[in-house]
Amino acid sequence: MTHSPQTGRLIPDRLTSPASRALKSWEALLAVVAVTIFLLNAWASPYFLDPWNLSDATFNFTEKAMIAFAMALLITAGEIDLSVGAIVALASTAMGVAMSMGAPTPVLVAVGLATGLVCGAFNGVLVARFGLPSIVVTIGTMSLFRGIGYIVLGDRAFTGYPADFAWFGQGYVVWVITVELVIFALSAIVFGILMHRTSFGRTVYAIGNNATAARFSGVRVDRVRFILFLLTGLMSGIAAICLTSRLGSTRPSIAAGFELEVVTIVVLGGVSILGGSGTIPGVVLAAFVLGLVTFGLGLLNVPGIVMSIVVGLLLIGVIAVPRLISKLRT
Repeated sequence: MTHSPQTGRLIPDRLTSPASRALKSWEALLAVVAVTIFLLNAWASPYFLDPWNLSDATFNFTEKAMIAFAMALLITAGEIDLSVGAIVALASTAMGVAMSMGAPTPVLVAVGLATGLVCGAFNGVLVARFGLPSIVVTIGTMSLFRGIGYIVLGDRAFTGYPADFAWFGQGYVVWVITVELVIFALSAIVFGILMHRTSFGRTVYAIGNNATAARFSGVRVDRVRFILFLLTGLMSGIAAICLTSRLGSTRPSIAAGFELEVVTIVVLGGVSILGGSGTIPGVVLAAFVLGLVTFGLGLLNVPGIVMSIVVGLLLIGVIAVPRLISKLRT
């Protein structure tokens, strides 16, 4: 509702102009925050505005944001997947095993995608078919998937990936535009259309708002949930391909902590942790904000543990502040 200064009456949001609603949106606030952080980084470090440094900055968020797009739909539907980092680790391990057997790059890509899909399907079956809570299931599979990686690798690491495999994580399409950034942009477009321009997206919102009412309306809730876990597994597989390609090696600890940062991007992007609301543009802006923050701290030689503290505080803040504001208004 918007207050009219002329009449003193409350005007429903649907009767206000689109431009007015956009300026008051969470996405507009994120855009202002992103610009502010960009300017602060440029002021704090003389190396920040170098085009190649800015290109490197995108590596801080592209792989996590790919997963965050699928996670946004999952959380909007009232579910969550805390095993995404472990899926990345297991997919990377599977690609390492295939590489050690002499598999070429197309096979490595197929193995990474297939592993992500299988892990997503496993989570989806446990949640959608057996009705288990997603947070409990994915905490369990987080340990399971990464544990398999540790069993296969132990203290070793897979190295020696084919030279053309490096294109996914280290290649450039044109000038400073990386392959990963292009994949990120295409993923944003695809998931934006899926969430905001299709009946499937409307179904996701309906389930997140009231799964029981959606079921009685004829929505196949369990099927949608299974598909969402599949999408999350698939995007984790794509992220595993990019991350493994960029690092050029596989270790069982790869992608450790991805879960926290992916959920932070989603919630910071305005997706309600309780489900039922959120936008892909918000997730895109949140990815840039988090990437700029971590890259700026890195240029200032801030230790990694401090960055983890910043991310944790950011996650707590974006969950707590809206609730505090709501209570104050009440």
